[in-house]
Amino acid sequence: MAKKFPLNPKHPERICWGCDKYCPVDSLQCGNGSGRTQHPAEVIGEDWYLWGDWGLDIPDELQKPADDPA
Repeated sequence: MAKKFPLNPKHPERICWGCDKYCPVDSLQCGNGSGRTQHPAEVIGEDWYLWGDWGLDIPDELQKPADDPA
């Protein structure tokens, strides 16, 4: 079973997000390349999970932005 994927980790730059191992940056174990894979929040922004189909179980209270009138 895969680990639960964090929506907004405190320090995403310290971890490689390329597989379910979530290795520290200085100890990559999966061999998926020479560098770490960034967390989507680092690339897209803190509301990354609202756009696209990530296949994650998102709690209802996080489904819509707070300023969304709908």
